[in-house]
Amino acid sequence: MEIGIVGLPNVGKSTLFNAITKAGAECANYPFCTIEPNVGIVPVPDERLDKLAEIYHPEKVTHAVVKFVDIAGLVKGASKGEGLGNKFLSHIREVDAIVQVVRCFEDSNIVHVDGSINPIRDVETINLELIFADMETVDKRLEKAVKMARTDKKYQIEVDALQKIKATLEAGKLAINTDLNEDEKEVTSDLFLLTSKPMMYVANVSEEQLKNINSDENFNKLKTYAEEHKSKAIPLCVKIEEELAALDDNEKMEMLSLLGINESGLDKLIKEGYELLGLISFLTAGEPEVRAWTITNGTKAPAAAGKIHSDIERGFIKAEVISYDELMECGSLVKAKEKGLIRFEGKDYVMKDGDVVLFRFNV
Repeated sequence: MEIGIVGLPNVGKSTLFNAITKAGAECANYPFCTIEPNVGIVPVPDERLDKLAEIYHPEKVTHAVVKFVDIAGLVKGASKGEGLGNKFLSHIREVDAIVQVVRCFEDSNIVHVDGSINPIRDVETINLELIFADMETVDKRLEKAVKMARTDKKYQIEVDALQKIKATLEAGKLAINTDLNEDEKEVTSDLFLLTSKPMMYVANVSEEQLKNINSDENFNKLKTYAEEHKSKAIPLCVKIEEELAALDDNEKMEMLSLLGINESGLDKLIKEGYELLGLISFLTAGEPEVRAWTITNGTKAPAAAGKIHSDIERGFIKAEVISYDELMECGSLVKAKEKGLIRFEGKDYVMKDGDVVLFRFNV
């Protein structure tokens, strides 16, 4: 899973990235501090792995990972090359999902590129630049498809799909909101439109705002906007996350307790990112390794096996499966077998989040 972090200059993107990856990305109070995208790979929080490790005592524990890409601040006119626009738009095109960091806090010491705090205006500035860039992509492709359709009717599906997407963009909406049938989705899948990517909003708030987040006007505006666009907004205090990132696990839990919150904003961001992309994890467990594997929700057993190794997918015989919850209730695999809770699933089995699996296969 690769997530691009975008936003206007000086909204806290690079500080958030530092907290996520502890990578020390350059951070300063001026626009375009981030020129080349910083990339950080971080583990997906999953307490199930720790519990399985207590049972199996493996040599190593391997979490699923997320790649975060810190993309430089966009400004009005980015789609026309303003700021360092086109270069950054190409970086966004390569990610699976977009996290848009939106400034919701007041601080006279940190310059806002537009001079005032207005989360909806800022979101619409970013989205409009992405829409403009996509309109250019669609127009070029539509012109070509119309010419091809004159001599080959199979291109008419593509023409129809592109016209639908163009109408959505011209209405100021993201391409992901276009109602396309399966054939239309297939013929336009290689467009890699910026606004066809799942998007989530992170409200960068102050510590005081976080304590009273449900009554915060700026956050509630952003939350309403996100819901109207079939997305989510997550409140997060970047300063707190930066402090948490420097602590060990015990100190981190103590600080979260003092703040009156159950999990860090970063943990929530990663989990919501998983849900946004329709991803789940299945687990493998044994003495060599306890590990989480990322798959798309709806993946069948052989394809899941292929995530481990292509030979396992090719030689797939069956999957021995037990849910994580059932295994924890039993306390051991031996007891689970005694109770008959191990299931033998075939090629049509659709994997579920938290399945603990052993794949049987022919070499």
